[in-house]
Order: sequence, then C-alpha cells, then structure tokens
Amino acid sequence: MKTLLFVLTFLLCGNLYSQSTLSLKKFKPIEVYHSEDLIVIQISDNAFLHTSFLQTNDFGNVPCNGMIVRNSNEVVVFDTPTNNKSAEDLINFFREKLHCKITAVVPTHFHDDCLGGLESFHKFKIPSFGNFSTIELAKINNVLVPKNGFNDSLKLNIGNAFAVIKYFGQGHTKDNVVGYFPNENILFGGCLIKELDATKGYLGDANVSEWSNTVEKVKQQFPNVKIVIPGHGKIGGKDLLDYTIKLFKSN
Repeated sequence: MKTLLFVLTFLLCGNLYSQSTLSLKKFKPIEVYHSEDLIVIQISDNAFLHTSFLQTNDFGNVPCNGMIVRNSNEVVVFDTPTNNKSAEDLINFFREKLHCKITAVVPTHFHDDCLGGLESFHKFKIPSFGNFSTIELAKINNVLVPKNGFNDSLKLNIGNAFAVIKYFGQGHTKDNVVGYFPNENILFGGCLIKELDATKGYLGDANVSEWSNTVEKVKQQFPNVKIVIPGHGKIGGKDLLDYTIKLFKSN
C-alpha cells in the first residue's frame, strides 16, 4: 500500500509533466477520477491520461499510461487499462459521468499493459482495432485479440475530429503503433516512447537496433506535436522523442 500511495502522489497533477515541458502546459491538468486501481487526468480540453497498474516480476507494480481523446461527446481509447475491472471502471466513468460514447479502443501493441482489459470493452460492444501484427502476436500468446485489423495506418473519426494510428517500425515490440490527435497535437507514443531519464526497461520483445530509427520517423511525421504521452511515467513534449532516440542510439 505504501508503494501504491507513493505512485499516486507521483502522478498528482502538479507533477504530471517532465520539468523541461512545463512551458507547454497552458491547460492545468485536472484529476477527474481516482481509485486504488485507476487514475484519469484531463490534460487538455479534449484529451485524458488514464493510468492503471501492472504487477511484474522484474519491475514491481508498474504504472501504465493510456490516452483518451474526445470530440462531440465521442471518445477513442488508446490502450486498455491493465485488467478488466479497471477497464470497466474507465468505461463506466466516461459513459455515466462524462456522457460520452466510446467509439473505439486501440491497443498499441500485444502486451498486457495495452490489452489486458480488452474483454470489458468487448462486453460493452465497443469496437476494438489493432494492426494485424498485434492480432497475430496476441493469438500466439493466447490472449484476447482486437476484433478489427489494419495494416500500416488507420484513421478513426471522433465526432467532427479524428485520430490517426500509424505503424513506423519496430522498437519496444515489432508491432508497436502510435496514436496522434491533430486537433490538439497530442501524440500517444505508448511503450515505444520513454519518459525523460527512463531506463531501457523490458527488452524481451524489442528490436533495439531499430528503435531509434523508428522514433526518428515518428518525429518527422508529427513536427507540430506539443504533448507526448509515453507508455510509462511523466508526459512531455518533443524532448521525449529526442531522449528515446538518444537512449537507443548508444547501441
């Protein structure tokens, strides 16, 4: 419990951004939901950070980030919470408290911190999308898979806006994709992107030699990005892309 309380304190709104990104923070983050297993923080007018927790053998109880983007009371979720209970809490909060329709969920790779709560989304008949490589790897690992596949990119309408999901190459896994919300220039990098000062983390399914090249492509594709959400830790700006590129170039 002490570890959990420390994590929750760490994620309080005043400490949400990396230090070098504080100048980007025109919107003051607001914690809109908080339980023992799930935290939701509004980080812009129409984007939210959801954080749930995954117990691991090597890294302990790990906070795992996802993103929700909204327009005209429709939302798209990037990465499920880590388990079905937290996922159902997230779904109920957006449906019942914010009166939003969840039109899609997109796991950005095949690990549990991305699709561990997928069953709850299917229970509520929420369409799920993953690239075909994610679906293949999830099947190999005997876990629930997204119901709709795509190749390299996907555009999802959200009210009068849209989000783009795109594959740029291998890194944390061979299937990792990122999500971009052009309305507010927010990038969900997932586990492909590291928070500032992070270590390399779990490399069991990684392509370390290609990781930097892949993130370089992400940086070139989204030159106007203002906020970058990593799979774990504090959000930031382009500095997270630069840090990740440098971290893996050493190889």
